[in-house]
Amino acid sequence: MIKIVLDTNVLISAIVFGGKPRDILEKAIKGQIQLVLSEELIGELSGVLEGRKFKYPSEIMKLIITELEAIAEVVKPEKKLKVIKKDPEDNRVLECAQKSKADFIVSGDVHLLEFEEFMGTKILTPEAFLSLTE
Repeated sequence: MIKIVLDTNVLISAIVFGGKPRDILEKAIKGQIQLVLSEELIGELSGVLEGRKFKYPSEIMKLIITELEAIAEVVKPEKKLKVIKKDPEDNRVLECAQKSKADFIVSGDVHLLEFEEFMGTKILTPEAFLSLTE
């Protein structure tokens, strides 16, 4: 089964806005692909959705996290990477992919996308990933 790490921006888009990111999340829900997350990525997601912009109540956030953990493999990367200097938080996505040996990182983040591949993991936009898997 294909293993993918969804960058936080793609997860937020899937949950809040829908579209192609939601299509990818639905593939994970249906068991067609294996979603991989880390505690750091889940924490970042929670912080953004509960923050000033989206203001999700903590009770709703707990439900979202419970649902994501039910469909995802949650890994604990041991190595801290310092590959992306311009936005060090993006390294958490690479750490998750490296730990899980993910096939793909799906992201809209330019700092990740410019790599195209990291240690055997291809880095694609949601659109590119869907066109590859449909």
